[in-house]
Amino acid sequence: MPGDFHILIIDDGSPDGTGKKVITLQNEFSEKLFIIERNGKQGLGTAYIAGFKWSIAHEYDYIFEMDADFSHNPDDLLRLYHAVHEDGYDVSVGSRYVQGGKVENWPLERILISRGGSAYARFITWMPIKDCTAGYICYKRNVLESINLDDVKYIGYAFQIEMKYKAWRKGFKIKEIPITFIDRKEGQSKMTKGIVKEAIMGVWKMRFQS
Repeated sequence: MPGDFHILIIDDGSPDGTGKKVITLQNEFSEKLFIIERNGKQGLGTAYIAGFKWSIAHEYDYIFEMDADFSHNPDDLLRLYHAVHEDGYDVSVGSRYVQGGKVENWPLERILISRGGSAYARFITWMPIKDCTAGYICYKRNVLESINLDDVKYIGYAFQIEMKYKAWRKGFKIKEIPITFIDRKEGQSKMTKGIVKEAIMGVWKMRFQS
């Protein structure tokens, strides 16, 4: 890992034994590696909320979210960090859809769903972000503290849209940083029809209930 980063793993009973592997590694990295183990699949959004609350309670000034399957390159952490620490932004987003960003190894159907979903969310919410469903993000702690995390409604990919929308509506400055997203080599995508439906309906609710 680049720099002095601490890592928190949220494990919802992963079948690949993630929890046991992390606990073993904690013997070597006891002051930098942490884990929250939860029972069953409770949804992407609730996992991130649990991580955000833990990070706020432990008084971290900069809080990241990222996938742990190397779809998000750890080498990009410093670029996201510099955007908020040095360049004056409140939130930095690892973006696939700004100039310089790209996706590797995705089928055309998945690219169209993702790009189309971001364009749809941007059109409905007026939010000036090209990658609305991005999940590689750095927040300043005060951004997360200003959001009522218990009031976040969505647990699928709509969660990513909702968090950005809440931060933007509160006037926080958001910067998109181009990244290369590499499709996961193991496991299965969490994309389901229910998650897509939640996102389609959710952006309308965000727009008119805010």
